[in-house]
Amino acid sequence: MAQNKKSFILYADQKGVFDQLPDELAGKLIKHILAYVNDENPISDNLIINIAFEPIKQSLKRDLRRWEDYIEKQSLNGKKGGRPPKAKESQETQAFFEKPKKADSVSVSDNDNVKEYKESLNLWLQYKKEKKQTYKPTGLEALKKTIVKDYPNPLDFTNAVEYSIANNYSGIYPPKKITLQTPTITHKRATLDD
Repeated sequence: MAQNKKSFILYADQKGVFDQLPDELAGKLIKHILAYVNDENPISDNLIINIAFEPIKQSLKRDLRRWEDYIEKQSLNGKKGGRPPKAKESQETQAFFEKPKKADSVSVSDNDNVKEYKESLNLWLQYKKEKKQTYKPTGLEALKKTIVKDYPNPLDFTNAVEYSIANNYSGIYPPKKITLQTPTITHKRATLDD
């Protein structure tokens, strides 16, 4: 059949052929199949074995052609250079063999242009750190510029941070203005006539 091929497919729907044969002939048929796939060119005098083997032989030949086509494609791909070489391990792809280092504490230095907002900004950054949503350096700089632009009054920024944390927001939003109205309650006096 095929050189260096160590397996073949015998389909489950061929079980019907084996079920129709007596055990002795079914055993001979399987031996005939094994001899065929091992290139022994078996010949049987039994007409029933020859008839039962013919459709199995045709499916084995079809599978062999598919296998040879597959091998040919693999060979051509290999001649083209095959799979590109694996990328060398970088620090990003290496597994951690030791516990990862803890992140440095988050704080705003006194040199930043948002000194007046330092305490509220640190509170916000701590909140984001607890949510495992830290800022990258570029994002942090953009946040600082936005704070100064959107909240000219540091107290407004403090209120917005506290409001956003209390509502579990992902961003900083100013508190909604709520106007409370005192409901009018009318009391009905009870009378003895009721």
